[in-house]
Amino acid sequence: MLKGYKINSIINSKCPVCQNDDLYVDKNPYKFSSILKMHERCRKCNTKYALEPSFFYGAMYVSYALGVGLGLGLFAISYFLLKLNFFNTFLVISGGIILLLPLIMRLSRNIWLNLFLKFDRTSLNND
Repeated sequence: MLKGYKINSIINSKCPVCQNDDLYVDKNPYKFSSILKMHERCRKCNTKYALEPSFFYGAMYVSYALGVGLGLGLFAISYFLLKLNFFNTFLVISGGIILLLPLIMRLSRNIWLNLFLKFDRTSLNND
C-alpha cells in the first residue's frame, strides 16, 4: 500500500531502493545478539547499504533526536497528563527509553539510510 514511500522503508525495515528485501538479518530487534546485524547488500536489487566505511555513525545523530523526542513525549504524558512527581516522571522517561532502545537504534539506521538512497520506481514493475 505504501510501497514507494520512504515511510514504508523506514517503518518496515525494507531496502530503500526496491522495498522488497529486509535490511536486518533478524527481524526481531529485541534479539540482542543481532540488533544491528544487517545484510551487506539487498538480495533483490543488490544495493549496498553501507555506502562508505563507518557510514552508520551518522545514525547516532538521528538516534539522539529520536531519544530526545521520546523523552519529551514521555515527560508530557507522565508529568502533565498523569500528574506524576518529578522522580516518577524521571523513572517513566528512563524506563521508556531503555525499553525502546533497540527500536530507536534500528529506526535511526533506517532513517539515516533513507536520507541517502532513493526509491527506484522501476522496481515496482519487477514484483
